[in-house]
Amino acid sequence: MRVVTQRRTANFWMWCFIGFMAAGMHAPTPTRGEDASWEATRQAIDRGIAFLQENQKDTGAISSGQYDTAMTALATMAMASVGVTPSEPGARGVSMRRAIDFVVDDQRRTSAGYFGQHDGSRMYGHGITTLMLSEVAGMGVDARQDAAIEEACEGGISVILDAQQVRKPQSHRGGWRYTPDAGDSDLSVSVWQLMALRSAKTDGFEVPDAAIAEAVGYLRRSCTSPLDEKDQPVRPESGFAYTPGGGDIQYAMTAAGVLAMQVCGQYEAPAVQQAVTWLKSHPPAWGTRYFFYGTYYYAQAMHQQGGETAVEAERQVRDVLLPRQEADGGWRPEGEESGASRVYATSLAILSLSVRYHYLPIYQR
Repeated sequence: MRVVTQRRTANFWMWCFIGFMAAGMHAPTPTRGEDASWEATRQAIDRGIAFLQENQKDTGAISSGQYDTAMTALATMAMASVGVTPSEPGARGVSMRRAIDFVVDDQRRTSAGYFGQHDGSRMYGHGITTLMLSEVAGMGVDARQDAAIEEACEGGISVILDAQQVRKPQSHRGGWRYTPDAGDSDLSVSVWQLMALRSAKTDGFEVPDAAIAEAVGYLRRSCTSPLDEKDQPVRPESGFAYTPGGGDIQYAMTAAGVLAMQVCGQYEAPAVQQAVTWLKSHPPAWGTRYFFYGTYYYAQAMHQQGGETAVEAERQVRDVLLPRQEADGGWRPEGEESGASRVYATSLAILSLSVRYHYLPIYQR
């Protein structure tokens, strides 16, 4: 068993404080003269959390379709993003405890620690679940739950590290794809695995520096423009593509690539700054391909930039999401995401709207 790091111990006490505050108010004090708009956002988030709770099953799973493990993990992260803790008094705390217990049950993963097989979510779900477990490590309601989180997270990390070492073409090395034994990679799957590793490493789990470096190398090869000897994109516009060699700049992939580079410390990398510039001129818009997925990454990445960029992005996300919230508090995916569940859309919407809370450690710069 690892020893919880000083940083995680500090976060434990921070989350204890959040738990006390949660009984009365789940939001920081509004700033920048945005009291009315922030109150609307806060109420939308609260309704979204209530929707997730209403979709919790007797098993503890939070889902309204397939991929029970992955969706429960995503919903748990959404609740944690606004300060809900397993030890919080009342219904929200109970919901968190039951959701975490569902995810860490032995039946949700293989003997090797792979979460993506039993619910069919593949490496997408595995990365999401491992990231969630790392984010709540050390914050369980009791020693039993803490130990279960840690054991499940260690297994998840091992699967990710082993999958990264599968032989692949040079351009795909360092990344991941749909299954642990895949011989190629794509950015969409890889970002979840990388964020899980980065969170786990900060937590004190054993993650080699080389694994992070190899993943960052894969991200750089996924830029839509080649990089010169100074790491500058050669083309005047650059973002991130689904696979290396892709020339089309995509909203969802560019936002995902930017956030993944940021959480690995690459805030000022020329490729990141150029991609941020592209995102500023291509803000979230209903009907954009993979809208909820991309907007989650967009909101987090632009918040990381800080300053007026963060302020404007928060307004854009609020203005596009709030009118689409339905009467029961949930959101409904459309387009390419129409096959996904409302728990999926609602969880990503909450994560997109909650950047001002800034409680999840992975998003703390």
